[in-house]
Amino acid sequence: MAGRDRELETFDVVLERVARGRPERSLVLTGLRGVGKTVLLGELRSKAGRRGWGAGKIEARPDAELRRPLSAALHRAVRELAVKHRAPERVEDVLGVLKAFALRANHAEAKLRERWQPGIDVPATSGRADSGDIEIDLVELFTAVAELATDVGTGVVLLIDEMQDLQPTDVSALCAACHELSQSGAPLVVVGAGLPHVPTVLSASKSYSERLFKYSRIDKLERDQADHAVAVPIEREQGGITPEALDTLFDVSGGYPYFIQAYGKAAWDAAPAEEITPEDVRVAAPDAESELAVGFFGSRYERATPAEREYLRAMAELTHGRDEEASTADIAVYLGRKPSSLSPARDSLLKKGLIYSAERGQIAFTVPHFGHYLLNRAED
Repeated sequence: MAGRDRELETFDVVLERVARGRPERSLVLTGLRGVGKTVLLGELRSKAGRRGWGAGKIEARPDAELRRPLSAALHRAVRELAVKHRAPERVEDVLGVLKAFALRANHAEAKLRERWQPGIDVPATSGRADSGDIEIDLVELFTAVAELATDVGTGVVLLIDEMQDLQPTDVSALCAACHELSQSGAPLVVVGAGLPHVPTVLSASKSYSERLFKYSRIDKLERDQADHAVAVPIEREQGGITPEALDTLFDVSGGYPYFIQAYGKAAWDAAPAEEITPEDVRVAAPDAESELAVGFFGSRYERATPAEREYLRAMAELTHGRDEEASTADIAVYLGRKPSSLSPARDSLLKKGLIYSAERGQIAFTVPHFGHYLLNRAED
């Protein structure tokens, strides 16, 4: 959690305000891949649990609707609240609403050979959260769950990872439900995490979305934060690292948490003495780079088609391998193609989460240092 004190404190404030019945916005964490958004979500979930809140987490997928994973996440949250509730019939009532909401997934996925069962051992309630309209049903479900949390004097946190992959209808429903909750002061908070263009996705769905969410950009670490992330675990293991080695480690990692972890681990493994030196970092760097090339960069590059790889390489050339935006018009000129002919490759890369567009006509890599990786790959 090095460098994430501000986000942790913001979350504490949100929970406290909501617990006191005061209006507060839900949270959305945005950033490139490898900056620790998912890890931070996990920590926020743990913090909510330590305060006695119910919590459930889902990972959005572009080819899946929200009902099933959301049902499972809220089922877990309700079970956490149930152990504190003195009226089992109230818990069963909410579980009945949750089951009714969940079973509507069978109508949307009738092509499945077997009807899906949510694993909730109570009869489904009729007439609540079962209309089939996700926007109506989600408001009714959130309201029911929030009322249960009110009974025990706590709240519920729903954490959504890869938020940019939610389907448009689900994004609209989620915004509508958050709007309804903010009006009523119900103790249910949504915490989302996703790529930098998530705010654009939300605002395209509902014009009032900027009033519903508090956005926090998760970026690479500052130098002192990066040093802290490296030095603390080393000291915990009764080892050491020289200031010069920290300089080298920051230079090669660029301050990105995932890279700090990769290079730091490689340097730890390579160091022959108890104190890591700059030479240890330099000797270990090829091993770290090989691991990143396969597991971080390569696994994503292999998902791209030949046409998509051509588009990615053009982006890398135009940005000179830096983590900067490229103009879609410049890419077309560079490749000697009409912009319309490149739309299929660009749209597919957007759906695969390899690039993002926070501004019309501009495109960037979702993975830091990806352009540098592509240029080095072209030289090999």
